[in-house]
Amino acid sequence: MLDIGPIHRKEYELETDRSETVVIAEAPGRLHFLGEHGEPKAGLYLSSAIDRYVRVAVSLRKDNSIRFFAADLEERKRTTLVNLKFKREDRWANYLKVGVYLFAELGCPVKGLNFTICGDVPQQAGLASSTAIEVAAVMALKGLFRISIGERELFNRLCASGEFFFGKNSSPVDYLIALSARKEQFLLIDEASMEVKKFPSTLSRYQILIMDSRVPRLGVEEELAQRRRETRKGLEILSRNPPPATVREGIDPLRKAMRGLSFRDFVSVDLVEFMGNLPEEIRRRSMHLVQEIRRVYEAYDAICRSDFVALSKIIIHSHESLRDLYEVSCPEIDWLVKRAQEIEGVLGSRMTGQGFGGCTYTILREDVIDEYRNRMEDYERIFGFHPLVYHVKIATGGRVLAARRSKAV
Repeated sequence: MLDIGPIHRKEYELETDRSETVVIAEAPGRLHFLGEHGEPKAGLYLSSAIDRYVRVAVSLRKDNSIRFFAADLEERKRTTLVNLKFKREDRWANYLKVGVYLFAELGCPVKGLNFTICGDVPQQAGLASSTAIEVAAVMALKGLFRISIGERELFNRLCASGEFFFGKNSSPVDYLIALSARKEQFLLIDEASMEVKKFPSTLSRYQILIMDSRVPRLGVEEELAQRRRETRKGLEILSRNPPPATVREGIDPLRKAMRGLSFRDFVSVDLVEFMGNLPEEIRRRSMHLVQEIRRVYEAYDAICRSDFVALSKIIIHSHESLRDLYEVSCPEIDWLVKRAQEIEGVLGSRMTGQGFGGCTYTILREDVIDEYRNRMEDYERIFGFHPLVYHVKIATGGRVLAARRSKAV
């Protein structure tokens, strides 16, 4: 990654003014191992941050201009606090504006600001690169204004600012991961209560590779909207014949945080009995959601017990469910997963992200990485897309890296 401190000083000519403080912060991308295609606003995720980061440097200006510089792209944008709003042509700079808006709402003396941004989180790959920009900007501004604000309040304000600024629901789970992740710890995230359970990874003998299939993802939003409509209809039909309350109360330790009936209420019941009368497509979608909830809990238990055989089966079954029941995979992704799973030493491989292309992740022993790469060489010849491979580790969340006078940054 670029050395952002000297770049920021040069871009804004700070060498001539040593009184300026430059704050540098970073925030990570994230990886969902299980659960991301779950019940809207009530999902259950097994996730982690990854050691791919966005870094943001910020300093004060003497005028009222707000300047943005993307060092990787050699692109520049500008605005003022009075004109702070979403502009499609500002692309990446819009995510930095969320941080400006948040601290202006907090009453900070926001006038003129200089921003520089760089990073190595793969873009448009389902790894939360946009969220990483927002959180890195917020952490940098928090350091610049020396604001004391707790993680939970910062999270709540991020959600509100992102939703206000973009005019649509933000991604609260991604904010949680970027703010609360810790090195070598998995996160069990309950979207209904916004609770995060951190627990140690027991995968020290394994490595994680992310493969970007480079498949163009066209019409994805409408397909996903259709899946959500089908699952809502499924829950509506299932709610007409709910499971006994005594069963519901015992199946989910997080159940008390939820209001109304949820797919979690059906995790411990006979799915054939409760879903047999659903229309076929709705039944498949609903079956995936219920079974994925089970898999998240089972994976948590398997990781805690270092039961890698069980974890391997869970990951394999999860991909099969996304392929056959929720139907958000594609031939290219299925090929990558199948080829990976054929290698002895691969614990598991599965699609990650919104689907219809995007990425897979593969958990494997270090000694079979070369074999994995060799087996993937046929992919471009068969499908015509040049894949990209990223070696990642489970990493820590957003943090301030430096807050010093410009000459020393």
